[in-house]
Amino acid sequence: MFANLFLLSFVIGSNLIIGILLGLSGISGFLLPLIYVGVLNMPVHDSLALSFLSFSVSGIIGAYSYWKSKNMDLKLALYLSIGSLPGAFLGVQINVMISDFLAKLLLYIFVLFAGLSILLKKNKKNTNALNGNSHSKILDHSLMVVLLGFITSAICSLTGAGGPILLVPLLASLGINIRVAVGVSLLNSVVIAIPSIFGYFAHASTLNTPSLIIASLIGTIVGIVTGARFATKVPIHQLKMAIAIITILSSVYMLVMLKMGA
Repeated sequence: MFANLFLLSFVIGSNLIIGILLGLSGISGFLLPLIYVGVLNMPVHDSLALSFLSFSVSGIIGAYSYWKSKNMDLKLALYLSIGSLPGAFLGVQINVMISDFLAKLLLYIFVLFAGLSILLKKNKKNTNALNGNSHSKILDHSLMVVLLGFITSAICSLTGAGGPILLVPLLASLGINIRVAVGVSLLNSVVIAIPSIFGYFAHASTLNTPSLIIASLIGTIVGIVTGARFATKVPIHQLKMAIAIITILSSVYMLVMLKMGA
C-alpha cells in the first residue's frame, strides 16, 4: 500500500511540475515519459499511455487559450490532423512491435536531441514568421501539409514526444507566426494523443491504471493552470535553458544506464 501511495504521489508531482513548465514555456512535455521509464521504471507502454493522456489534456487547454487569443490557424491544423491520425497509429504499432530496449533507446535519444535543439537554438527573429507576412509555398499544398502531419506524428507517437517540440520549430521555419505555430501544434498534439492513448493503454500492464490516470490528470490540470497564470512573470529564455540542461543531463544518464544494463 505504501508503494502504491508513493507511486501515485510521484505521478501527481511529476505531472504538476511538467504541467507548470508547459504552462510557462510551452515545452517540456517530452520529459514525462523519461521520468516514468527512467525514474519510476514503469513499463514503456504504460509510461507512454499516461504521458499521451497528459499531452491531450495540456493540448486541449493550451489550444483553447491560443484560439481565444486569435493565434490559431484552423485550416492548417485540420490538414495536419488528417495526416496525424494515421501517422500516430503507425508510430504506436512500430513501438509495440520493437523490443523494450529499442523503445527506451529511441525515447532517450529523442529527448537528448530535444534538449540539444532547445539549448542550441538561435534567438534570431524571423521577420516573416513574427509578422505573418509570408510563408513557405509548401504550406500552400494541402497534400504536403498532410504528409508533414503524418511524418511528425509518427515520430512523436513512436518516441513519446508531445508534438510541439517537433512541430513548432518546423512551422516557424516555414514562415508561420510563432504564436500561431504553438497554437496549431498544441491542437495537433491532441490529435496525436488520441490513437496513442488507446494504442498504448491496450498494451499497458499496470494493475492500478485507473488511480494512475486520476493522479496524472490532477497533476497536469493544476500544473498547467498554475504555470499559465505566472507565464508573463518568468524569464522564458532562462527557463528554457534550464530545461534544456536538465533534459540533456538526464537523457545522457539514462542512455549510460541503459547501456550498462544491456
